[in-house]
Amino acid sequence: MQEQTALQILAELARLSRAVESLAPAPPMENDLDAADCFVWNADARHLAPVARPNRIDIDLIKGVDHVRDILVDNTRRFARGLPANNVLLWGARGMGKSSLVKSAHAELAAESETIAPLKLIEIHREDINSLPELMAILRPARQRFILFCDDLSFDHDDTAYKSLKAALDGGIEGRPDNVVLYATSNRRHLLPRDMIENERSTAINPSESVEEKVSLSDRFGLWLGFHKCSQDDYLEMVNGYAAHFDLKISPADLQAQALEWSTTRGARSGRVAWQFIQDLAGRSGQKL
Repeated sequence: MQEQTALQILAELARLSRAVESLAPAPPMENDLDAADCFVWNADARHLAPVARPNRIDIDLIKGVDHVRDILVDNTRRFARGLPANNVLLWGARGMGKSSLVKSAHAELAAESETIAPLKLIEIHREDINSLPELMAILRPARQRFILFCDDLSFDHDDTAYKSLKAALDGGIEGRPDNVVLYATSNRRHLLPRDMIENERSTAINPSESVEEKVSLSDRFGLWLGFHKCSQDDYLEMVNGYAAHFDLKISPADLQAQALEWSTTRGARSGRVAWQFIQDLAGRSGQKL
């Protein structure tokens, strides 16, 4: 009887031990920075997930933004070669290739032989900005060089995450690691809603200081690259570039007429609209991209 009781107690203790172990946090996953050229930051697991097949296009297919493209590529090239480089804010009209340009510029420069170390692209989601200090702690001792990429970055009312971004970029005691640069895209040049800045001005004891704090976030980006709505000629240049690259079987006159009709139904002209038209055209023609 006593032996049976002892066995029951041991079984109960084993069950409780397993229950306690299940409550313990999982051990951190190892980050293999040589596993891929591109990663996505998982803030909850503190893990850099490799991206086997990045979604990007050839940089020569990005039309209508030649000036800002050259500036971004030059800044990225200097960073890849271990020279001083700036954080970059790509802001402006939707669908004009801001995020595509970042990914394509990385691909272009990662393949160059004059880089001093492998160049990696890490995407960090907007909602994970508060985890930037942890991510930079992982990257600081690494031999590789890293572009941190945050797409569609902006902040809403009562959102204090921008303070973490300010500190991570330039304001912390450690500063930004030499092997890290941050590229962000946004529809806003100042990243904060205009009415938020105006409310701060109207309610603050010292309005100019309050506004200065909000606007200074964008100042942490040494380069501001503006993307503006494209003209009809730029739009058609994008369409023609895609059609030639994928060898689509259509006459130039038909291509132009259908492209203009497509943009009219969409009520917009942009690189995104041009790409969507090319996808539709290829599908209707039975051609693969």
